[in-house]
Amino acid sequence: MYFRVGGQDFWVTLDTGSSDLWILSNNCSSSETDGVAKYSPSSTSSLFLDVPFELDYLLGSVTGCVAFDTVSLGPYQLSSQIFGLANHTNNLGISGNHNSGILGLAFSSAASIVNNTAFSPLANIFNYLPDSLRFFALKLGREEGHLVDPTSSFSVGQLDTAFAKDFSNFTFYPVSSAGADEYNYWKLPLVSLTINSTDIPLSPSLVPGSRHPVAVLDTGTTLILGPIVDVETFWNTVNSNDNIARKNTVTDLWEVRCEKAIIASFVFGEGVYRKEFVLHPEDVNWAVNGTDGSWCMGGIQGNSGVNSGDWLLGDVFLRNVYASYHGKNTTHDPVIGLASTTDVSTALQEFRQGRGPDMSPSMSIQIRGRVQHSDPFRAAIVYSISSVCGFLGGMVLTVLFRLQHQKTTRKYS
Repeated sequence: MYFRVGGQDFWVTLDTGSSDLWILSNNCSSSETDGVAKYSPSSTSSLFLDVPFELDYLLGSVTGCVAFDTVSLGPYQLSSQIFGLANHTNNLGISGNHNSGILGLAFSSAASIVNNTAFSPLANIFNYLPDSLRFFALKLGREEGHLVDPTSSFSVGQLDTAFAKDFSNFTFYPVSSAGADEYNYWKLPLVSLTINSTDIPLSPSLVPGSRHPVAVLDTGTTLILGPIVDVETFWNTVNSNDNIARKNTVTDLWEVRCEKAIIASFVFGEGVYRKEFVLHPEDVNWAVNGTDGSWCMGGIQGNSGVNSGDWLLGDVFLRNVYASYHGKNTTHDPVIGLASTTDVSTALQEFRQGRGPDMSPSMSIQIRGRVQHSDPFRAAIVYSISSVCGFLGGMVLTVLFRLQHQKTTRKYS
């Protein structure tokens, strides 16, 4: 996303799986930041605190100091906005995407930089907006390799009419606060995972107080990551006739025959609110992996080391929905609205046009027993791959903001 800090323009990655805003400093000498725009202190508005910050990711880290300056996002101008000024990055792959930082869109309680008197940019904007407009909406597109992807969208206080004229096609789900004293991430109870609408049994949640597994909607992750046992059950079900899916013994990643179309869905809600959100086969059968091109990487991989929930639903899921994220207001607690954007028939046609005829054995659904692992963190490499591809390779979005008659200027200290 394109926005301004201290009168300087930057591209940043939008991340619903974190809460902090940080920007590269012109004092940052990390070689991976060569050629990327960096922040130069303003003589009139910048303020630096003698307070360090450090953010550690499963792959890489960033360190620096806390600063204040004017931040502008569309028509919203936030005076004395707190953010992190990065003086050093490690193993974040920044030069590959030319983004100068990250704008976290999760709740302030999960932030490392903000505190009780200084809030995140999103929290400050929400504090200004009336109750009905305290939301943002995200649609991730499929046109990779473009500086601006016209099939992606980010909006605050309004829907992008290219994807939805109103909320009539959205299904709303309360955000879960399980495992925390207050809301921290955009989490939903996950009822089921399906193949061809047949439920795959899921493990009980490891998050205290949750009746269902907890899924975190995370634009900072490319793949879908879930408990190793459940992911094994999923791929063993796909592989019921063998030679369709396999576990690569070198990478420890699940792979699938490139021509095999798999119709998988994630299910939220119960009773009349139960709804399947189907994935495009190109997302389940993801990237070519191997010299012969016959095996592709699976879009669903195992990682039992996720600590914000049981599942991380990254771009592989989010490309298939238009999602609205509503903050707490005087009438309701936080909710997430989801509208499916993938039509199964159209998706199958697109998949077949791109992959050719299906020469692999036909797939019958047989739910196999779960496979137990002695080492629950064996697939940590999966998170590393998704972090590189999604978290810091974040897609640049078409940005919309609700237009105001005049610029909004607020000061926070």
